[in-house]
Amino acid sequence: MQTTGTRQIPGMSNWQSYWTLCKPKVVALIVFTAIVGIFLASPGLPPLGILMNATLGIALAAASAAAINHVVDQKVDARMGRTEQRPLPQGKVGSAQALAFALLLGVSAMFILSLGVNGLTAILTLLSLIGYAVIYTLYLKRATPQNIVIGGAAGAAPPLLGWVAVTGQVDPEALLLFLIIFTWTPPHFWALAIHRMEEYRQVDIPMLPVTHGLSYTRLQILLYTVLLFVVTLLPYGYGMSGMLYLIGALVLNLGFLVYAVLLYRNAHASLPMRTFGYSIVYLMGLFALLLLDHYVSAWLF
Repeated sequence: MQTTGTRQIPGMSNWQSYWTLCKPKVVALIVFTAIVGIFLASPGLPPLGILMNATLGIALAAASAAAINHVVDQKVDARMGRTEQRPLPQGKVGSAQALAFALLLGVSAMFILSLGVNGLTAILTLLSLIGYAVIYTLYLKRATPQNIVIGGAAGAAPPLLGWVAVTGQVDPEALLLFLIIFTWTPPHFWALAIHRMEEYRQVDIPMLPVTHGLSYTRLQILLYTVLLFVVTLLPYGYGMSGMLYLIGALVLNLGFLVYAVLLYRNAHASLPMRTFGYSIVYLMGLFALLLLDHYVSAWLF
């Protein structure tokens, strides 16, 4: 269907464009960590209603934030190879349509979380949505090379939200889950930023490699990876998880540390994206271990 002022992308239907606005791969990782938070907060299996409503509400809120990000960054996206094919730069969806879509998703999320989960989960989810879509995307991203460190708080919220959905309160265990993703975010994203450094430079976004150079960024990735190694041992030290998690976390951390050291010592062009790719597998594996340990560690050790 042709609309005034927009261009069709061959082979891409309108629903696919709206689906792309939701950043489904990113949202899938967010939802996965939130679900793990839900299960970890439950001594047995979580109530089905809480599980379904919290998962759907958090997913819709994350998708809403992603759609707002598309609108705010559309001019920058049009100039970067990684993002130039997104729906707004290509004219498949207009700004007003995307904002209306984001509003619908956000309102739906708050409605589901308020009525189907609890008020605290709804409030914290709204704050994380505002943190990412407004504070990070509109201001921090363009204001400071520490953008991803400060803005990472919004991205680290999902497992905490899942925990609060079950318990109705913020417990130390939930804060540990938050801290893991908060510490993981800088080395994860800075690896991508190294790979895309020239594109960020061209659009005047002060990512760390642009403002401080590659050597400094590689060092920061290594230091944050070491810090992450320590942080991910805290669930075991606190008694939140058992030996199964500890062994798996040590293996995953050693893998991440190897990548960080190689990246620090070697300027090979493929290393940043290999590190970035491993960081995603690492986080999924770590949270899968937390979930598995929660139910089977007592039987095995």
